[in-house]
Amino acid sequence: MFASVANLFRIPELRNRIFFTIMMLCLYRVGWNIPIPGIDPGRIRELADKASGDAGGLGQFLDIISGGGMQQAALFSLGIMPYISASIIFSLLVKVVPALEKLSKEGSAGQRKISQWTRLSTVPICLVQGLFTVRGYANRTFAFDSLGGAQLPITFDPDPGIGFVLTAVLTVTAGTILLMWIGELITENGVGNGISMLIMAGIVARLPQAVAGANLPVAKSFLLSALFVLVVLGVVFITKGQRKIPVQYAKLTRGRKVYGGQRHYLPIRVNQAGVMPVIFASALLAFPPMVLTAVGLTSLASAMAYGQYLWSLCYVLLTYFFAFFWVALMFNPVEMSKNMKEAGGFIPGIRPGRPTAEHLEKIMNRVTLAGATFLALIAVLPVAFASTLNLPGTLTIYLGGTTILIVVSVALDLVDKLNSYLLMRNYEGFMRGGGGKGR
Repeated sequence: MFASVANLFRIPELRNRIFFTIMMLCLYRVGWNIPIPGIDPGRIRELADKASGDAGGLGQFLDIISGGGMQQAALFSLGIMPYISASIIFSLLVKVVPALEKLSKEGSAGQRKISQWTRLSTVPICLVQGLFTVRGYANRTFAFDSLGGAQLPITFDPDPGIGFVLTAVLTVTAGTILLMWIGELITENGVGNGISMLIMAGIVARLPQAVAGANLPVAKSFLLSALFVLVVLGVVFITKGQRKIPVQYAKLTRGRKVYGGQRHYLPIRVNQAGVMPVIFASALLAFPPMVLTAVGLTSLASAMAYGQYLWSLCYVLLTYFFAFFWVALMFNPVEMSKNMKEAGGFIPGIRPGRPTAEHLEKIMNRVTLAGATFLALIAVLPVAFASTLNLPGTLTIYLGGTTILIVVSVALDLVDKLNSYLLMRNYEGFMRGGGGKGR
């Protein structure tokens, strides 16, 4: 293991990429500590410490993703989530709008144009989210005990006007654009996907603080560690799990040479939708409590609160729905059957054409059912287990499947990238059994 780690720094190109990635991640953490102009850092820090133990549902989850920027009112308050939202929107539009689907099939030129539109659409999303976030900062107050419990704003100006709002909105928008640029630099000159690395850095950066602030007994700490290890093992097992469909290619005789006739496998991932279903489900479930509270249905709003039974039931149903919805958008069995037929391939025992498409769709539905069941379990069971043990709200977010899925998926992708660099230089893989000579 240590020899494999040492091999990472023996390749000049890989060594430079690792150092560049670390430097960009350090720059990301520096931006997390730069406050928004007009906000008192001391007051917002005390307010964040006061509310650190509350379970904030989607708000707490977004704050963890952004590395704590929302609570700290920092330059990177919005994090990279606006860019992710724009990417998700265009991913859906590519499958729905024929013009965008045609453009995506034009190769690298079409992909560059869609990426440019995604970046441009990030700006209005940042402006809208930044406006709501900054108005929330302007309306928040903090009670200082030394001043007799007087309510003071977290801004330097007791009555912040339109100047503060415009400056703060432009600041957080510029912070998100800077993060988007840093992510692209990591992708081009670093190791791994830059956007994913920033998201994982935001989660990992807050984990020691959440664990240290919990002050758990030894028994609870042991149970919590065991649950965390089991969930991580389950995520790794399902993330790497595949259903391999055999595909036979017909023999082609050209002159004296015979081509084809080999059997390959079409791999279908068990968790084909990834982390998208739980993100969408969390986003939708954040709004019903606010709407029900506004119309006066406080009892129903309490039942829909984060971690309650009704919330858990809706979370499971929405996870199943979005898992099948996302797979239906991204997986086209008719087109896959058509491409297989044109390449001279067929599934043994299944006729080409429509029967092959129906066979692929049947397998995909069964695999998606297993993947959605796993997502629902790891998203709900840890939260229920944490509420039974009366754990802090922040730890329940870390125990949830969303954050663990993100961290484990990014870590596995990073290991695969490091393996590819090592194997190209005739080194053994970073982890035995991960590929190459290790396997």
